[in-house]
Amino acid sequence: MPLYRLGPIKYGFPPITEALDDPNGLLAVGGDLHPDRLLQAYQHGIFPWFSAGEPVCWWSPDPRCVFLTKGWSPSRSLAKVLRKGHFRFTVDQCFTRVMEACAAPRAYADGTWIQPEFIRSYTVLHERGIAHSIEVWNPAGELVGGLYGLNIGRLFFGESMFSRETDASKAAFAYLMQLCQAWDIPLVDGQVENPHLMRLGAVLIPRHEFAQWLGTHAGLPPPDWRRHPPFSPV
Repeated sequence: MPLYRLGPIKYGFPPITEALDDPNGLLAVGGDLHPDRLLQAYQHGIFPWFSAGEPVCWWSPDPRCVFLTKGWSPSRSLAKVLRKGHFRFTVDQCFTRVMEACAAPRAYADGTWIQPEFIRSYTVLHERGIAHSIEVWNPAGELVGGLYGLNIGRLFFGESMFSRETDASKAAFAYLMQLCQAWDIPLVDGQVENPHLMRLGAVLIPRHEFAQWLGTHAGLPPPDWRRHPPFSPV
């Protein structure tokens, strides 16, 4: 099957069923990260992922790595950390700083896929009220963890997280799941399976099932992130 190539103006994507099996989920190349194109991609179960120097690549893998929020709870060890009250949580207080922290070099990786063009475009989506961040602060007032992603309808599309203190990114994720449970967001997209996400409680579902979730929940009214409930220790 030939790989679909996007033009500089055309925003349309092929059906996700046309994604390649090898590499799993590669659907199209080309185009740009214009916020309108990004929004259309996520609405159809597609996301960008590529490294510096590579063309823009668009993906829709099968199976899809997701979190089902109903019944989710943190591990016993994480719950113990959260009850200590060491971390303070905020929402949408420094979105771009969170993205920059997610893009920073890490000891276990050679580079990052979060290039400056990603940060610019997702910041625009944040300004539109679509992309959101959760920040984790230590008692000294330092930003030590967080995550960001997109909220479309009653679905959340997780993008990346970071941690500068033990368990800080896991704490941010626990707060995200609390928010989703409070707002009747039943699914958080994790995109691609990795050991860290699976340890947090992710599951794999067929791509067609993920498309059904999109069809039933992406068009619903999103919650008001300006009126988020505070973090509640578990």
